[in-house]
Amino acid sequence: MTQAASAAAPAPLSTAERGKLTARAAAASITMAVSLLGLKVWAAIATGSVSVLGSLADTGLDVLASVITFYAVRLAAEPADDQHGFGHGKAEAIAALFQTFLIITSAIGIGWRGISRIGSGHEPQAPELGIIVSVIAIVGTLALVAYQRHIVKQTGSIAIAADRAHYTSDLLLNGSVIAALVLDSILDLRGADPVFGVAIAAWLAWSAFQVARTSIDQLMDKEWPEEKRLRFLALADSHPELRGIHDLRTRTSGTSDFVQFHVWVDPAMTVSEAHRVMDEIEAKLMAEFPGTEVIIHPDPDGHPAEERGEL
Repeated sequence: MTQAASAAAPAPLSTAERGKLTARAAAASITMAVSLLGLKVWAAIATGSVSVLGSLADTGLDVLASVITFYAVRLAAEPADDQHGFGHGKAEAIAALFQTFLIITSAIGIGWRGISRIGSGHEPQAPELGIIVSVIAIVGTLALVAYQRHIVKQTGSIAIAADRAHYTSDLLLNGSVIAALVLDSILDLRGADPVFGVAIAAWLAWSAFQVARTSIDQLMDKEWPEEKRLRFLALADSHPELRGIHDLRTRTSGTSDFVQFHVWVDPAMTVSEAHRVMDEIEAKLMAEFPGTEVIIHPDPDGHPAEERGEL
């Protein structure tokens, strides 16, 4: 017995409408990343700064990540078919996992370059250029993040939300580049630039770890967070004709949630009565957990529960 809401957003959207909005947001990310990439290539060559180089590498990854996100959100928005009965939501997790390998490779290269320059006395050239480019990057990123926030509110897209989180952290990255150039070249605090470069490399590696962990959790069908599971159970178990719930299983795939569980009901219930109760439970759950596909299996009260997930 299944039922799915049409969208995971507060305002109902069709699959096609949601796909168009998320694709536009991903396209905006690509446009912004490509524009900033050109500026930072110029700034990195002109300044020779390790921190600017780190920022350039991150922007290069932004371009690739945004392209992958663009493809992934379009694929994830495709409805279920004969070959993919649960939809294509995991395309987002696969794309994100691929990105982590690129991020880690970049972090290793930047970190090594920064370490090799610590104590070398290297001074970035034309630091004002690096500062100006970083300020432009901050202004552009603020505009992009605001647009992505709007799209996430409309669609509930996990991929766009993750992309927004990444670009939000880029604000700190560009701020650190400005700090490094000011300290090293303007305030004459030598060594700040390569140290900030190493710090940026460490930040990139940590970001890769976070993305990988979230992606692997989805690919391995990790259960929902405990708080969310408990809220779901409390709502499902509030129906007066239920005598208990057991064998709850939850997972997330892209922007879609999937839940299945067994319920105990009065053994004297007819099939029609049990079906009515299941429909009433699903309606309540859909109102609180939109975009979730629910499968409920009724058992007669007294039927033994499976060992896994007994509640």
